Amino acid sequence: MSDRIIAACDGAAKGNPGPAGWGWVVADAEGHPERWEAGPLGRATNNIGELTALLRLLEAVDPATPLEVRMDSQYAMKAVTQWLPNWKRNGWRTAAGKPVANQELVQGIDALLADRDVEFRYVPAHRVDGDPLNAIADQAASDAAVTQRAAGTALGDTEVPRPVPERSAPARPRTGAAPKKRPARAASGGAARTIKAKFRGTCPCGRTYAAGEPIAKLGTRWGHPDCGTLSPAGSSD
Repeated sequence: MSDRIIAACDGAAKGNPGPAGWGWVVADAEGHPERWEAGPLGRATNNIGELTALLRLLEAVDPATPLEVRMDSQYAMKAVTQWLPNWKRNGWRTAAGKPVANQELVQGIDALLADRDVEFRYVPAHRVDGDPLNAIADQAASDAAVTQRAAGTALGDTEVPRPVPERSAPARPRTGAAPKKRPARAASGGAARTIKAKFRGTCPCGRTYAAGEPIAKLGTRWGHPDCGTLSPAGSSD
């Protein structure tokens, strides 16, 4: 069994920017959540929450221990695995020459990643069949954003945040789509439902009907509504 620690981190902002928070969770050797932490950020963006969560996680794990970090933030992951080396070479400026956003957090993460074994793994967010550790970190960050208070095992909160179950959206009728119409049928003992003929045609009885004249579906053909009471041969019973 690998001795690599498995962890997840996430950030949240209610409004982006808005009340924000961060959260992380570390699993035991069997993959079960062992300890977690979350904290408030006041008013901030979701990206700040994501980067802060990673920073706090790296601070909380022994640098000598190999670590796998699961994240649902493309921005935070690419910032530290793809963009960071170029930012450093460019004097902490983007390819467009602008100062790197959230530079202080990125620099702090860069310092914490030095000389340590860390693997990053992207996991989709808000999925019923998604990563359970990521769901816990997401809930911890969301709770911290709402309550604006710190929480976690180190503060006596032994029970991990319970993710809100994802709900399947009820099926909705397509907007703008006309409801399907059932073909008119000859009613036993009465006339079939009628429509106005668009073109001239011939009824199964042999007589013609004109465009605009009421017609009804008679078996596989269209014809005079009154003919729906006739026998298939077209004569009276």
